[in-house]
Amino acid sequence: QEQLVESGGGLVQSGGSLRLSCAASRETLNTYSIGWFRQAPGKEREAVACISTISSITTNSRNGRFYISMDGANDIVHLQMDSLKVEDTAVYYCATLPRTWTIQGVCNPTSVSAWGQGTQVTVSA
Repeated sequence: QEQLVESGGGLVQSGGSLRLSCAASRETLNTYSIGWFRQAPGKEREAVACISTISSITTNSRNGRFYISMDGANDIVHLQMDSLKVEDTAVYYCATLPRTWTIQGVCNPTSVSAWGQGTQVTVSA
């Protein structure tokens, strides 16, 4: 079972920014691509942004407000979230995905093989 550890969640006002981090092992990033997902109360888990660990191709998310990146030197995948809205409130999870050159086709919850424990993001009005 792959180990993923999220951090960086918290409470922020509408319009603010947060950067989430997903710490993984080098072996994990050499085996899987990584995605960020979220689940709001009463809603299904949904994809936020994903990155191929082969090509660094990413998915665009939330009209350019969210940006995923990989720090290969430290084996961390970040999710930068700007212009946050109340509706972005959710538990955010990072997860492993099939390691493909393109990422769009596998950036969905059904393609996930392992989940992190999640980090709460709360955006206040």
